[in-house]
Amino acid sequence: MPIRYESPEDRWAAVVGRDPGADGTFLYAVSTTGVFCRPSCSSKRPLRKNVVFFETAEAASRAGYRACRRCAPGRPDPRRERASLFVRACRLLEREEPVRNGELARLLGLNAFTLQRLFKRQVGVTPQAYRRRILAERARTGIPAAASVSAAVYAAGYSSSSRFYEGIGRELGMAPRTARTGARGAHVRYALRRGTLGTVLVAWTDRGVCDVRFGDSEEEVVHGIAARYTQATLSRGDVPAWVDEVVDLVERPRRSEIPLDIQGTAFQERVWEALRRIPPGETRSYAEVAAAIGAKTSVRAVAGACAANRLAVLVPCHRVVRKGGELSGYRWGVERKRELIRREATRSHLPG
Repeated sequence: MPIRYESPEDRWAAVVGRDPGADGTFLYAVSTTGVFCRPSCSSKRPLRKNVVFFETAEAASRAGYRACRRCAPGRPDPRRERASLFVRACRLLEREEPVRNGELARLLGLNAFTLQRLFKRQVGVTPQAYRRRILAERARTGIPAAASVSAAVYAAGYSSSSRFYEGIGRELGMAPRTARTGARGAHVRYALRRGTLGTVLVAWTDRGVCDVRFGDSEEEVVHGIAARYTQATLSRGDVPAWVDEVVDLVERPRRSEIPLDIQGTAFQERVWEALRRIPPGETRSYAEVAAAIGAKTSVRAVAGACAANRLAVLVPCHRVVRKGGELSGYRWGVERKRELIRREATRSHLPG
């Protein structure tokens, strides 16, 4: 079940982990400073005995505390507002009835140009490309149970069977972002760090993190990234601030909002998004993940999507286990998977 942050123990764990997922559910105040903050605030961690929790900024202000200047808890969280906007856009594009960019922009309170630009920056494809991929995946999964291919195609939301056949190879094969990231001339930067689970390599494009991998040596992980991006230009350049945050997630598991350059088919991305919704400290079976994305009969496909994941920890495929809790395979070694699960279970039960 999702964390509800109702108990002081859950709330304190969120403050310790600077959990952005807790923002908007409660605030904490520090008696020694007289300041109240969001759970994810990056200010110095207070002592537990000096912390009190509030439901709203108004309640904290009435109690005599002032808002933190760093995290501005009395203002709307722009990250949540932006994320909510694009979630709504995706839900509208996933409806059976078609929605064009002009109508979509109107429903979201934007102009069509701004919608196109921001959606592509956030999701990686244009709004209509996203819709085509959703429809293609919906048709493919519906074909086995449909009376005919045409019936499945129309049920998926296509206006004609020709539209389905024109794009099915592109939509159900390699995603457009995969081609761009690995194409000749593309630029992939990476950084190396040493952690308690071995060498960690973090690679990124202009859109976000595209690869996170573990290895026993620098040579192993560098060889692996070079083998994956044979056509791209690889370099070790300026390191964004969030690279160290990725590595820190290995040592101190928690939720994060690090930008990602997700690269996969529409089905794989649905699975990976479901994995990111599993709270730290919890696990799911492959069947439970399949049910969560509305594809109960696609357990093997879910397992394949987990195996195809290249973003260790950020897309937490280590939280998926066999039915009954038995550990299954892990790209970076079952022992690392076991240790990640152990760490998350420990941190999810921090004392208040």
